[in-house]
Amino acid sequence: MKSFKDVFENYQWDEVKDKLEKVSLSDVRYSLQKKNKTLDDFLNFLSPAASQELELMAGMTQRLTQKRFGKIIQLYAPLYLSNECQNICTYCGFSLDNNLKRKTLSDIELMIEASVLKSMGVNHVLLVSGEAGKIVGVPYFQNAVRRLKPYFSNISIEVQPLLEDEYRLLHEEGVHSVLVYQETYHQEVYRQYHPKGKKSNFHFRLETPDRIGRAEIHKIGLGVLLGLEDWRVDSFFNALHIDYLQKQYWKSKFSVSFPRLRPAEGIIEPNFIMEDKDLLQLICAYRIWNEDLEISISTRENEVFRNNIVTLGATTMSAGSKTNPGGYSVDKDSLEQFETSDERSMEEIKNMIRKAGYDPVMKDWDSVYSGF
Repeated sequence: MKSFKDVFENYQWDEVKDKLEKVSLSDVRYSLQKKNKTLDDFLNFLSPAASQELELMAGMTQRLTQKRFGKIIQLYAPLYLSNECQNICTYCGFSLDNNLKRKTLSDIELMIEASVLKSMGVNHVLLVSGEAGKIVGVPYFQNAVRRLKPYFSNISIEVQPLLEDEYRLLHEEGVHSVLVYQETYHQEVYRQYHPKGKKSNFHFRLETPDRIGRAEIHKIGLGVLLGLEDWRVDSFFNALHIDYLQKQYWKSKFSVSFPRLRPAEGIIEPNFIMEDKDLLQLICAYRIWNEDLEISISTRENEVFRNNIVTLGATTMSAGSKTNPGGYSVDKDSLEQFETSDERSMEEIKNMIRKAGYDPVMKDWDSVYSGF
């Protein structure tokens, strides 16, 4: 059965890096003028040379985003189910080798956390957990979705990679979107970041979006952890992945997220520093290349950046986020996955969006329309 692995193996990391370094300013300008953009154009937009046209790219990004999505920002909040994890990941607070208190929400605790989110006006909720299949496996997720479905119009998940049949089960329960990040597409160093656990299987993770697509999940979210390796090369491979998936699983929608390494218990320092201007260039590159792609900005980013990105390409933002299980009410001191940077409340974020001339949207989709 065909998968992205077949496409991925036709590309070499060092060759992509070399191409990026050789892009000229005239190459960038030619790509910007083209009507139908290709992956080669996306590579040009990522290049160091393209930073010279960032102001032009930002203007194009703003116009293209408004044309396709209007002046709205969809808001959501994460609900962390568990920080149990059987992987050692050198950049994550949930890593198995962090000898700290672990927490998995009970049914009662789950609903208490959900009630806090509802009081914040949240209608789109993202369920997140560490990767510990025996503790928080598919039956746990099914139960959580069943309990939460009456209270939220949209339920997404960001959990361990699952099998196709397992994604189908969760789809039937009412899961709308699945987010899965490759972290880095640099295969040779991937194992250094993931020395123990199922996550150390590079190719199983690489083919996860294929299994999600075959399960006909409504939306698939991808991204790389910015700071592990060269963000330009990693982002090219992420776009290559999205390009393949859009052609193969055309019934699904797609989103891209931009998690930058943030402080957390026991993690490494970023291997590559990504400045705000670099992240802006990356967001512009995605939008100019792909007008239909949803662009999500989390509370990892600081207030100033998030204030400005509202009008420059973002379509979805988290707000009021807690990255630890029970963080909203039940157990505020439990181990968090990472520190948030923008700690403003949901209401403060909504007011900020309105001041920018945009509309914050809490609900723009309901499961009733998909036959659930």
